[in-house]
Amino acid sequence: MLDRVWTTLSGVSPRFKRLIWRNWYQFLTNRNQREDWAFMNYGYTPLDPQEKKPALEDTDEPDRSCIQLYHHVADAVDLHQLDVLEVGSGRGGGSHYIKRYLKPRTMVGVDFSERAVEFCNKNYSVDGLSFVTGDAERLPFKNDSFDAVVNVESSHCYGSVDAFLAQVRRVLRPDGHFLYADLRGKGMIDTLRRQLHRSGMRLVRETNITHNVVEALKLDHDRRMTLIRESGHRVLSKLLQQFAGVKGSKMFEGFRTGSLKYLSFVLQKN
Repeated sequence: MLDRVWTTLSGVSPRFKRLIWRNWYQFLTNRNQREDWAFMNYGYTPLDPQEKKPALEDTDEPDRSCIQLYHHVADAVDLHQLDVLEVGSGRGGGSHYIKRYLKPRTMVGVDFSERAVEFCNKNYSVDGLSFVTGDAERLPFKNDSFDAVVNVESSHCYGSVDAFLAQVRRVLRPDGHFLYADLRGKGMIDTLRRQLHRSGMRLVRETNITHNVVEALKLDHDRRMTLIRESGHRVLSKLLQQFAGVKGSKMFEGFRTGSLKYLSFVLQKN
């Protein structure tokens, strides 16, 4: 069923699809201004005992599973002293983490939601970190502006993934990297691979991290439920549980049964 929903949503007009997601994220930001809600991804938990978990400050520990997804994606290449862009920066936690821990020279987050960008600029004050409003399919930056582009759990909201990938390639410097992760219905995986191939960027690595995401959602269930209860959205509680992927939700079951897949990629501009 989730596969059919994903296919249907992918088939609606690009403009309508962007409008749906933009209004949803604007609504979430408007209704919840709490500073400790910095991430909206499904998280990642290492399953290989040899995979090292990032060392975090105590204040970052509550968001460990969400941070570990960013670490898995962004730490694929050395970002130290590079210029990095995150497309779809949302509540800003990912860009904030990357700037503080992976030490790029500059870190820019761009998001379609004006409210989200306002939230980030209000709540994060770190030298070299900034947030701007912009469309992933028409990025407001010059050609060859960044050494790396990060995109985590955002592209499924876009009207045209091909247009987005063309923009990524345009703003990347030669030999720059695209560090990418997102979910798709299992029937849409080949479509995503074809889109990445058409981008003209070279595929360096593809990893299926669905099981890592399932384990993260299990471990993070109680915290997510607490955030939903404290949000005060009683009427929308069930919808928020689906969105958050808590245990028993259709999103969680989709990942668990394999009707939804979560993949990460590393690509490089030729």
